[in-house]
Amino acid sequence: MSSMDNRELEQTIIKTLDDNKFGSFGTIEAGNKPKVRYMAVFHDGLQIYLATNRKTHKVEELRNNPNAFLLLGYEQGGGKDVLEIEATVAVTKNEGLRSQVWNTELEKWFKGPDDPDYVILELQPTRIEYMGKDQQHGVWEGSAAVSGK
Repeated sequence: MSSMDNRELEQTIIKTLDDNKFGSFGTIEAGNKPKVRYMAVFHDGLQIYLATNRKTHKVEELRNNPNAFLLLGYEQGGGKDVLEIEATVAVTKNEGLRSQVWNTELEKWFKGPDDPDYVILELQPTRIEYMGKDQQHGVWEGSAAVSGK
């Protein structure tokens, strides 16, 4: 297994995020039970965003426990490189983000970018494990990256 330096790893992770439009998003429900669902994934560099309805259970769950997990790479159309992303999640109605993330796909669920039920889950990755289809492997740690800014 070849491992990569941090810069190369970040670029690879970003490319894998580009390649995967959907992921499995896991949260901790009331009663400490895990719950996983498929979600559309948006990103800007290593900032990851999921669009959701503020009335869904996951919004409530994340307010109680902001720890979440996002698994990418095996869904239809994915690149077969796998990302396992541990993150803390903030629920935001930031207008800039809502318009940045908005696309026509979301019209199935929301009236438009200013629909009051449309919120963004903002993932702050703490650890990302990358497993390439050709056996490459790397672990990105959030704290190291933050101090490197």
